[in-house]
Amino acid sequence: MSIRPTWSMRWTSCAMRERLHIAGFAGVAVALVLLILVLGWAYPPRASVIGTDRLGPDSGEAVTDYLARARDSLQGDEDTDEHWALVALTAAVVPRDIPKSVAGLRVARVIYHVPINHVYTSPITVPTPDDDAAVIDSARAAAGVLDASQSFDDRTARSTAVMAARLHAGCACAADLIVRGTLNQLRTLTTRPNIRAVQALPPDAAAGAFAVIPLLPEQTDTAVPGPDDGPVPAR
Repeated sequence: MSIRPTWSMRWTSCAMRERLHIAGFAGVAVALVLLILVLGWAYPPRASVIGTDRLGPDSGEAVTDYLARARDSLQGDEDTDEHWALVALTAAVVPRDIPKSVAGLRVARVIYHVPINHVYTSPITVPTPDDDAAVIDSARAAAGVLDASQSFDDRTARSTAVMAARLHAGCACAADLIVRGTLNQLRTLTTRPNIRAVQALPPDAAAGAFAVIPLLPEQTDTAVPGPDDGPVPAR
C-alpha cells in the first residue's frame, strides 16, 4: 500500500533541503574567509607608495625663495641617513664632467636641457645606474629618446632635431642632477664650484616616487619657462 506524501510532509522535505542549501553556502563562505585570512598572512599586501615628495621650485616661484628653501632642507646635524637630492648647476656641463661635478656622489638621474634662444625646449630626464660610464653615456640616451619621438607640428619637429643633434655632439647640457648622499655630504657639495643649489628630501622618500622640477641655469628671477617666439635654427 503506497502512501502519498501529505502537504505537511512535502513542506518538511522542502524545509530540510533549504536548510541543507543554507548550511552548504555557509560552509563555503567560512572556507573562503579562512582561505583569505591564510593568504593574507602568507602574502601580506605591500605598503603603497604615495608620491607626494617633490624637488625643485614651484611654478612661478621666485628663485631667491627657492634657493632659501633648498638651504633649509640641508639642516640637521644629527641626521646621518642618506637622502635623495636635486643638484642645480650654475652652468650646464658636458657629460664627461658630470661625475666630478658632484664629487663622486651617486648620480641617479641626469636632467638635460638644450637651450635654444627664444625657442622653448623641455628638459629630458635620464635615469642612470650607479656607474660613471653610464652617467657619462646618458646624453646619448637622451638623444636617442628624441630621435625616436614623434612631433605633431613642424616647429616642434625641427626643435627636437636640433636638441638631438646637440646632445649627440656632447653639448654642455647637463643642467640638474639627482644624487644620493648624507646631509653632511650634501652640505659639502654646496661649497664646490658650479653648484647653485642642493635640495634634499626627507630620508624616508622612496626612490623614483618623487616629482622633480629642475631649476635651469637661465632661470634667474622666477621659475617660469622661457619665451617661444624665435626662429628654430638649422642645428
